[in-house]
Amino acid sequence: MTVSPSYDAIVIGSGIGGLVTATQLASKGLQVLVLERYLIPGGSAGYFEREGYRFDVGASMIFGFGDRGTTNLLTRALAAVGQSLETLPDPVQIHYHLPGGLDLKVHREYEAFLQELIAKFPQEAQGIRRFYDECWQVFNCLNAMELLSLEEPRYLMRVFFQHPGACLGLVKYLPKNVGDIARRHIQDPDLLKFIDMECYCWSVVPADLTPMINAGMVFSDRHYGGINYPKGGVGKIAESLVTGLEKFGGKIRYGARVTKIIQENNQAIGVELANGEKIYGRRIVSNATRWDTFGSLMTDQPLPGKEKRWRKNYQQSPSFLSLHLGVAADLLPTGTECHHILLENWDDLEKEQGTIFVSIPTLLDPSLAPDGYHIIHSFTPSWLEPWQNLSPQEYAAKKEADAGKLIDRLEAIFPGLDRALDYMEIGTPRSHRRFLGRQNGTYGPIPRRRLPGLLPMPFNRTAIPGLYCVGDSTFPGQGLNAVAFSGFACAHRLAVDLGAK
Repeated sequence: MTVSPSYDAIVIGSGIGGLVTATQLASKGLQVLVLERYLIPGGSAGYFEREGYRFDVGASMIFGFGDRGTTNLLTRALAAVGQSLETLPDPVQIHYHLPGGLDLKVHREYEAFLQELIAKFPQEAQGIRRFYDECWQVFNCLNAMELLSLEEPRYLMRVFFQHPGACLGLVKYLPKNVGDIARRHIQDPDLLKFIDMECYCWSVVPADLTPMINAGMVFSDRHYGGINYPKGGVGKIAESLVTGLEKFGGKIRYGARVTKIIQENNQAIGVELANGEKIYGRRIVSNATRWDTFGSLMTDQPLPGKEKRWRKNYQQSPSFLSLHLGVAADLLPTGTECHHILLENWDDLEKEQGTIFVSIPTLLDPSLAPDGYHIIHSFTPSWLEPWQNLSPQEYAAKKEADAGKLIDRLEAIFPGLDRALDYMEIGTPRSHRRFLGRQNGTYGPIPRRRLPGLLPMPFNRTAIPGLYCVGDSTFPGQGLNAVAFSGFACAHRLAVDLGAK
């Protein structure tokens, strides 16, 4: 039975990748519907409010809000639908508290960061400069061109003729990982461990498994475009994109849980909701993970060979144990930075609840908490398995016990934290699975083994005609700016496929 589509594109999920896809398509005049299972947009870039606190669901370290170049993808995504956000610059990306007393800050000013790192490893001064300067080479190639779909031949041809040097530079680095480059310049084992942490804090894997293209973006843009926090919280990004989407004629529905991607003649033609409603579109875009897309949403479809190969290369990253804390403001001395990483033993870098991440967004935007208080969001990688098969009483007890251990460790950098607590919300991998609709609460794919850089990462089109994927399980991977890139690329490829300009 042939059904007339109601929309040019239906987007499953309102994470940033899905919203950028939707807004880009709407700005081109296409009819777009976004279906969001939760009550607000944003996914892991959303927010929730408790007792006067406005908590970010995920981290508050935001790239992509620069005001120059082409890698400022969040700025560009908002501008495409007539939106903008006031942002607050962060002078330090991360304050590291690492084994062996390695305590240093990644300053926004590039030379200040290099000088602080060189002071810790003076014998590696030349290697440090050469390594981070090589990261700049990658970034400069990316920043020279408009970042759209690498699946679209006419775009690739145009970009190559406009920027041949930049394109050849990227081709050179596509199969490389950070560890390959770091060991060319650096010998000190502790410094190489620091490079592992520099990667792990956003890729959740060490340098040998982290693509050099991604590192070139992160390690350089923090000094170029900078880390800029949206006033009002990270949730404002999704809210503003939704405002722009609706302004350009697009629609979003909340509480609309997609349970099935409808196919006809092996082509995706629509979706079915939990209430049985069926909606049809010329193209379907899934902002769910690839595990959810080709698992729970397509249970009657054999797994395509392309997806089988992808699963051999990539596995799910861990979820997180998260503490959303409200604390007395006098806990934090003057000069405390917004973002921290804490690790006591290098052997624990990738272990369950090993590395601790900390965001204190109220140091940039005090309006997120009641007067006299700050927000501390602390989170540490945690797998779903230890939280499974627990009774309600066992689950509550484990949450309290693990939270207590985390707070005890945080006392090393925030003495008196326990006494300063005003509010605490504990999130587990089960929480992330429930509220974000992500299999096992995962935050995206990580390599199963050492891979050739970004080459194995899939683009937006899938083996199913009419079905596209967007978000962190598509090129170029995890991170807000990265999924925005995937949104630009997906919308570009889809618009070309539909004959839109």
